[in-house]
Amino acid sequence: MTKPTAIDLFAGAGGATQGLVGAGYSVLGAVEIEADAAATHAKNHPGSHLWETDIRSLQASKMRKQLGLVPGELALLKTCPPCQGFSSLASGRGLTDHERNDLVLHTVRFVRAFMPQAVLLENVPGLGKDARLQSVRDSLISLGYVTMVYRFEASEYAVPQRRRRLIMLAVRGKRRALPQDIAEIVPDLRGSVSVRDAFYELESAKRVDDPLDVHRNSSEKVRRRIKAIPVGGSRLDLPEEHQLDCHKKVGTKHATASYGRIKWDSPASTMTTRCTTPACGAFVHPEEHRGITLREAATLQTFPADYDFQGDYGSIERQIGNAVPVRMAYVLGTAVQRALNL
Repeated sequence: MTKPTAIDLFAGAGGATQGLVGAGYSVLGAVEIEADAAATHAKNHPGSHLWETDIRSLQASKMRKQLGLVPGELALLKTCPPCQGFSSLASGRGLTDHERNDLVLHTVRFVRAFMPQAVLLENVPGLGKDARLQSVRDSLISLGYVTMVYRFEASEYAVPQRRRRLIMLAVRGKRRALPQDIAEIVPDLRGSVSVRDAFYELESAKRVDDPLDVHRNSSEKVRRRIKAIPVGGSRLDLPEEHQLDCHKKVGTKHATASYGRIKWDSPASTMTTRCTTPACGAFVHPEEHRGITLREAATLQTFPADYDFQGDYGSIERQIGNAVPVRMAYVLGTAVQRALNL
């Protein structure tokens, strides 16, 4: 049986590609501008044609011809434009980056060139309040697609991490509406996985001399601070001598997750681009006096234990935080295949 084909735009380190492959797709091509993330993708997915370039300078029709595809042949176009500009943090601070935010509009250009059977767009919930999303939907509807926007919580689908996302699914030429809730398409894939379960599996699959089995090398002062955090606690539980001046100023209203210990028996908080930095969130090991390792962070993003990352420590940390969780991509890829047959 021929595998459904897919293309991964804004591919990053390949979390979505990995998940789609697991869901039975042949990922023919990927686009990623950042050099280390592109190197990671190429290392783990050598069979996928990788364009390491700015998507704005890539001709969609030329890409389609290079892959030997005709319009309508591609099963799935997956796109995950940079999301920082649509995040609640950015909007809360009044930060805008119109040039980066406009990247979401390039989805339409690739849809026109490929006319895929389905389009899957993933981003932060904040995109739902942006006029660009409606612009994309209107364009796809004019091209003959039925679209639906979903709110997706990754931890409800066996990802050991709370990660709320906006998903837009578009299917070409459908005559009836997509379900209102994506759970109606993949009810059998729902489930919960705790940090304890995820780390237990990692321990059993651990590589010898894994280069990602490292955590941030904190100063002695920071190590003492981490040691003072009780199991299940955060900076709010620190004694006076270990509290930061900036935290004293904001009190209990802001940065409450800073220096937080991950809890064993629930999903972790969202992995960010600083996901192994204790000061930046609940990224302290549940019991040990350290931040989590790069491999532990990758595990919470559901990457396989043998997934190879390229670049220095900071680059790998960013790649992990920016990635689409592998399991999430698997669930969404499966949902697309089922939606095509609804």
